[in-house]
Amino acid sequence: MSTMDLHLVEGDDFQVRPATASGEVLEAEALDAYSRIVTGVAEQLAPSVANLQVYRRLGGGRRIGGSGSGVVISPDGFLLTSAHVVSGTDKGEASFVDGSQVGLEVVGADELSDLAVLRAAGSGFSPAVLGDASQLKVGQLVVAIGNPLGFGGSVTAGVVSALGRSFATRAGAASRLVENVIQTDAALHPGNSGGALVDSLGRVVGINTAVAGAGIGQGLGLAVPINEATRRIIVSLMRDGRVTRAYLGIAGGPRPLPPRLAREIGRDHGVEVVEVVAGSPAGRSGLRSEDIIIAIDSQDVRGMDDVQRLMDAAVIGRTIPITVYRHGRTVTVDVVPIELR
Repeated sequence: MSTMDLHLVEGDDFQVRPATASGEVLEAEALDAYSRIVTGVAEQLAPSVANLQVYRRLGGGRRIGGSGSGVVISPDGFLLTSAHVVSGTDKGEASFVDGSQVGLEVVGADELSDLAVLRAAGSGFSPAVLGDASQLKVGQLVVAIGNPLGFGGSVTAGVVSALGRSFATRAGAASRLVENVIQTDAALHPGNSGGALVDSLGRVVGINTAVAGAGIGQGLGLAVPINEATRRIIVSLMRDGRVTRAYLGIAGGPRPLPPRLAREIGRDHGVEVVEVVAGSPAGRSGLRSEDIIIAIDSQDVRGMDDVQRLMDAAVIGRTIPITVYRHGRTVTVDVVPIELR
């Protein structure tokens, strides 16, 4: 047999096919499943990811600004990006891969989640589909898409290397942990901040926000997840230009529940109170360190993202019950959250 190649054809046995005259296989056969996913996702998302140039005008015609990427989330021009990309700015331009350039304004930015919503002038934009990061699994393929230069999308691929990470944010005197951050080994660069992290179906599951530095892990990127909690933040920014949060005054983390309690309530995790801020609503209510929160306002609590989701504007100034597991029994304490400032 001369110049013969062996190929596996899906659904058939091994077959022997002659190689092409040049010794190259057809392009369609050269694209393996991994490549097809990455190229397909890149083609799908490229029209939805913009290069951002943002600025604030100063006296004398001068202006300061920055750059990054943004993701179109509605046909009428709403874009999602990282709050740090637009920090200190209020206007700018968005450039797309088709060469179009439009003006934009900052609708609202939330430094405590590192998310911001912008509005581009015009209509007929190509919105990305928002997914659900809570369904991700470690090892799952993800693709990071940004537009750092405005001439074409920047695409890198990798896997979800860890879930449940967190990073600290601050706005003035207030600080907060962004929970359930996605860690990926898909290469991220500064100009990709605010771009999309998407799954194999092209659904946006995160907004790329940071690159882990020395001492944390080289080549690791972080993305703010798209989930129920962050969807509420996005809606608030679109509607009000800001996010109003309730404040309890605790620091905590997920904790497995004792087997007997887990069987009784039908779930295996709660939130352990690690610290109670003196003089805070939690401190005044009698919440204690080592309490395990299992419900807030009759809503199940499994992790800190549940606590943050439930601490919305609706509970400010209202007495709400918090059920905790303490010293072998469940206890309910009444707390009156205040507005986080």
